Amino acid sequence: MRRRDFITLLGGAAAAWPLAARAQQPAMPVVGFLNASSAVANASRVAKFHEGLREAGYVESQNVLIEYRWAEGRYDRLADLATDLVQRKVSVIVTGANADAALAVKAKTHAIPLVFGTGDDPVKLGLVASLSRPGGNATGVSFFSYELGAKRLGVLRELVPAATLIAVLANPNSTLAHSAEKELQLAAASIGQQLELLKASANHEIDQAFAKLVEKRAAALFIIPDAFFTSRRMQIATLAVRHAVPAIYPQREYLEVGGLMSYGASVADAYRQLGLYAGRIMKGEKPADLPVQQPTKFELIINLVVAKALGLEVPPTLLARADEVIE
Repeated sequence: MRRRDFITLLGGAAAAWPLAARAQQPAMPVVGFLNASSAVANASRVAKFHEGLREAGYVESQNVLIEYRWAEGRYDRLADLATDLVQRKVSVIVTGANADAALAVKAKTHAIPLVFGTGDDPVKLGLVASLSRPGGNATGVSFFSYELGAKRLGVLRELVPAATLIAVLANPNSTLAHSAEKELQLAAASIGQQLELLKASANHEIDQAFAKLVEKRAAALFIIPDAFFTSRRMQIATLAVRHAVPAIYPQREYLEVGGLMSYGASVADAYRQLGLYAGRIMKGEKPADLPVQQPTKFELIINLVVAKALGLEVPPTLLARADEVIE
């Protein structure tokens, strides 16, 4: 072989080595992220999800890819979005704090691992066999938001003890709204409290619900936990202040945009746990062996700035029990 030909051959082989090495490297795992709400409304929660992934050793675009799917409050889109992620054969599917998204994925696959967040009992929903030993392809975080309805109602009554009528805002498209309404009605009946149920699943319906609330002269407002309402929390909190209606919310995010009071577990921390579990599963652990996480603390947070704007005097006993007071 002539020297020039040998050098050309050697150079071509050297150029090919990096390509061959790259071809032999395993492809990055892909996380499917399905959420019933919107990207804008969940920016802080997604940041906590990334924090959990980092704890497990994964950083987006460095050693893991994430396929985001947002239903934008359209629950009827969840099934198609879940199907899309399943067909892409992602490594694991993570759903945000919404049982409808988790149920949509569960209906589409028993093979791809599912990490869910839900405010209701995941055993009752059929997502897992038990909290300690989930079995199947699913595990996640349950913060029992719906089961705290009676407690939230009691706190709201303590704030406005003379309230004859309390309005309740619910999303009729939510799988869990009906059971939450029934439990709330039972709690209200036990203390002789009259409720007015208002339905909303679109922005203009929220406006209509508040118009009806004013017409019925409801003295306070109770929000049933829902991903769509969380995405519209600024609209809801603004209307509550505009109409001078004291309201209790399921998460502290409402208070960050002008809400009065919230009671519940930290959803942000739940998203961190979702990221951590997704990472552990990508490293080889099975969802069947990862117990469903539950909150150990529920926080009562009161925004005194909003209370003063509404002309409310918060009882000292309620302030004393608050985990955080915004002044």
